[in-house]
Amino acid sequence: MTDTPSLMFQETAEAAEAVERLFAQEAKTFAELGRVIAERGPAVVSMSARGSSDHAASFFKYLFEIHTGIPVASIGPSVASVYDASLKLEHALHITISQSGGSPDIVAAQASAKKGGAVTLAVVNVAESPLAKAADIVLPIHAGPERSVAATKSFIASAAALAGVTQAASGDAALKDALGRLPGALAAACDVDWEPALPLLTNAGSIYTAGRGPGFAIALEAALKAKETAQLHAEAFSLAELMHGPMQLVDKGFPILAFVPEDAALASSAQSLEKLRGFGAQIASFSSRDLGERTIRTPSTGHGQVDPLVSLVGYYRLIERVARERGLNPDTPDKLKKVTETI
Repeated sequence: MTDTPSLMFQETAEAAEAVERLFAQEAKTFAELGRVIAERGPAVVSMSARGSSDHAASFFKYLFEIHTGIPVASIGPSVASVYDASLKLEHALHITISQSGGSPDIVAAQASAKKGGAVTLAVVNVAESPLAKAADIVLPIHAGPERSVAATKSFIASAAALAGVTQAASGDAALKDALGRLPGALAAACDVDWEPALPLLTNAGSIYTAGRGPGFAIALEAALKAKETAQLHAEAFSLAELMHGPMQLVDKGFPILAFVPEDAALASSAQSLEKLRGFGAQIASFSSRDLGERTIRTPSTGHGQVDPLVSLVGYYRLIERVARERGLNPDTPDKLKKVTETI
């Protein structure tokens, strides 16, 4: 294992500056989005994304529904690109999330949504991409170039941008304050001690990642990163869903990574983790609260619905190390490319 920091390691540390740039440079865009949503009064917000960007969409879904009560629906890009369906989205807001903004399927989905009556928003890292050029409103995430195949700072910046959309739509003062504190919390999270979780993953054959609400969205992202960087099979579940069928696989030594912020789900999540420990599960929890052995204590923004993003900094550092311990290069998975174009 080389001691030279990977690109993934370095780019994770750049997330704080990316988020700070985002909120400093896109204040007018967030204000415009707040006006558009208020004037249009959408009955639904539709979304299209793939991969990590789709997990940012899941994060947004929980935040936006919690804070506005407006349903958020995911639309499979192939509905437009492969099956040539016409979307009926009059008065809706349609959001597309993409790092490159170049994949034909999401461009086609955005075009179909616009034709169907939606105002379209492109959340992108490449502001001159085909997706951005065709959108009604563009929200650049300002993550800068990202060379590792694994999306780290671009994922965090995309999710932060969508949290900003939620705040603009809802006017929630506590959420605004938390987003103001997010860059500092992300920077502090670079020093999180994730070492207690390392023995659970290094030689594991399979793991669960879990959380509730916005924490579940981050568990989805964590599972993907385990697969693509460390070749570690991982499945993500809501902690509520894990208490059903998936729990049957949990026995002595089974590793579970939980993302448990201080929000309304904290008490029920802690109870679920205790039940899983009773079956013999080995659990590491990313939280600002002490949740027992192997708690990865994480800085807080003061808002439990935003804090799962802060947890990702420590998790990205953890899974980067797991990949290297398993003899892999986390920056260049042998079957993957940085930009994947699908139809």
